[in-house]
Amino acid sequence: MRRPAPFSLRAKWGTVASRPSERLRSLGIVLPEAPVPAGSYAPVVQVGKEAWVSGQIVREHGAVLHPGLVGRDVTPEMARDLARRATLQALSALHAALGSIDRIDRFVRVTVYVASAPGFDRQHEVANGATDLLVELFGEAGRPARSAIGVAGLPLSAPVEVDFVASTP
Repeated sequence: MRRPAPFSLRAKWGTVASRPSERLRSLGIVLPEAPVPAGSYAPVVQVGKEAWVSGQIVREHGAVLHPGLVGRDVTPEMARDLARRATLQALSALHAALGSIDRIDRFVRVTVYVASAPGFDRQHEVANGATDLLVELFGEAGRPARSAIGVAGLPLSAPVEVDFVASTP
């Protein structure tokens, strides 16, 4: 038997959907197509009750969206949106692997890598794009342990990469 959702927006917005897939629909969000690996790795590996999602970068029409370094070529606001979009892509990978995002019990760990210009120190704000979305969709079960890491570069000059671990029933 599925536990009731531990989160409700009812007090602020009235009745809302209780399942993450219903919340997506009520927010008008459509998951992108599940990612196809560009190398010798799996988008999702399930080990026991944990689902490990490979790092996701945002691409449109085969090209990285807004390539470059955050704080020089990409604004923190754009990077925050890219973290949100990479999280949607990772959710799409989980949906493909599990059959539904409603099978996720909890997000255990999220890591957000930010290709950072020298002196950029707001990686935590960029990472909020990922974790705010998870909390919006999964409530407290979407509030993971998190790392926001500034790096010199990412694959294909992507400004943001997101990976995570989720637990399943």
